[in-house]
Amino acid sequence: MTLIQKFALTYFFVLLGAALLNYVPGITDADGRAFGIFALDIFDDALHLVSAIWALSAALLGARASKIFLVIFGALYLGDGVFGWFTGYGYLDFGIFTNPSEGVSFSLFRLLANLPHIALGGIALIAGIKLGRNV
Repeated sequence: MTLIQKFALTYFFVLLGAALLNYVPGITDADGRAFGIFALDIFDDALHLVSAIWALSAALLGARASKIFLVIFGALYLGDGVFGWFTGYGYLDFGIFTNPSEGVSFSLFRLLANLPHIALGGIALIAGIKLGRNV
């Protein structure tokens, strides 16, 4: 298994973990927020599960599929995180369509709520581009 496939496989486990966060006792607070920062609903769980299956499929299919996954996934999740930071809601879980904009905020809370998508997306995009050069 190549390094880029291992990256995609790692994303499978991370995303599967994200999909299961709501179902582990003690992770969510009384308001349903994971770690007291962000609320995950059925749309978020479905998004993370589908993304995890996509990551696993890419890792098993080969280096080229892993590159495609990392680049597309990275761009989508990075954009979602940045968009969420500015508006309060992302587009991947349809939050921008079901909630009014909370306006621009550069608060630490807003950053922390969107940091998982910004970090996962940014790392995936960079890995896909750098490790996928010769694929």
